[in-house]
Amino acid sequence: MTAASQSLPLSVPLKQDATIIALVGLAHAASHFGHLLLPPLFPVFMAEFSLSFSQLGALVSVFFVVSGLGQASAGFVVDKLGARPMLFAALTLFAMASLLASMVTGYSGLLLVAALAGLANATFHPVDFTILNQRVSAPRLGHAFSTHGLTGNLGWAAAPVFFATVTALSNWRTAYVAAALLYVGVLGLLWMQRDKLKTQTVAHPADAPAEHSMAFMKLPVVWLCFAFFLLSTMTLAVVQSFSVSILKAMHGISFEAATLTLTAYMLCGAFGILVGGFVAAKSRHSDRVVALSMSVGAVLLALCGTGIFGANLTMVVLAATGFAVGVGGPSRDMMIKNATPKGATGRVYGLVYSGLDSGFAISPLIFGVFMDRGWYGATLLGAAAVLLLSVVAALGVGQRTIVKS
Repeated sequence: MTAASQSLPLSVPLKQDATIIALVGLAHAASHFGHLLLPPLFPVFMAEFSLSFSQLGALVSVFFVVSGLGQASAGFVVDKLGARPMLFAALTLFAMASLLASMVTGYSGLLLVAALAGLANATFHPVDFTILNQRVSAPRLGHAFSTHGLTGNLGWAAAPVFFATVTALSNWRTAYVAAALLYVGVLGLLWMQRDKLKTQTVAHPADAPAEHSMAFMKLPVVWLCFAFFLLSTMTLAVVQSFSVSILKAMHGISFEAATLTLTAYMLCGAFGILVGGFVAAKSRHSDRVVALSMSVGAVLLALCGTGIFGANLTMVVLAATGFAVGVGGPSRDMMIKNATPKGATGRVYGLVYSGLDSGFAISPLIFGVFMDRGWYGATLLGAAAVLLLSVVAALGVGQRTIVKS
């Protein structure tokens, strides 16, 4: 299936496109920063509140269960009301979650923070892709998707450094107050540029059947896209939630060095996305690019899980895994775009990206048990196996898209 582009022709000035891409990229970075609102401080919470890995994994699951349920429905709201008001509401909720985190006194408070932050995260992907598809010229969409993915990885990379630095300089409660102020600053900047973020709503004829807006859910390719996101994200959740603890347990790496390795993974992923943008712009087979990059990433991650490398080489290879997976990011977004029916951008991206939330929710529950039992290498090997399964889903998306063209 092919979808008619809703973006503008190339007559749009580069400066206008670049401004919109940058604003959406900033919003995406803020949302990914929020993904790691709690995980970087898991070691602190374990010591201060006497928590287990399974309890910490449950915090991640709560965040992404709320986000996934919200995201699947947020796409409908974005199509009906427009992207801009949903974006501003989401940033406000992230600021509130950060402020609440600075005041928690136990596990129940952390669960509430996870739920509120998950609700904040729910709207970002349908919002972002609706703005990009409507406001950026079609020939520049590949680079727009690349920038979108790159800024997301930068948001992930910034969070561990931000929380570790502010906590070291003051304490973890101050770090969350600083995070709240950061979200207020982002909201203020986007508000000043709000005219660039306005989108058209989707109107359906009055005599259209009630099930018209749900028709896209009957398409197998949409569910294959969902499966791809669920599986590939399960692997990412392992890296984000447990890589620091795994590196410490398997190789005796210090907390600071392990945290920097996680940041290096995200930065390498960002660089991979930058490279992947040029690949996506030239490739006519997005699914194959995605499948190859995920396969390479799975092999590298599995090698880390075997424990055959020393501490230093393991850190390097783990960071390289981020690059391999990152190269496929823009092609992944092009793959989804090609599978999206006209006029259903918010709904499709909302449903498909709820697979991302589902993967983040499920993975910590499964692999948190592995971690509690001391199966550190098996955790990485399991994450690599799941990533290989996502390759099958990606190739299925490509096959279905070709058949429907």
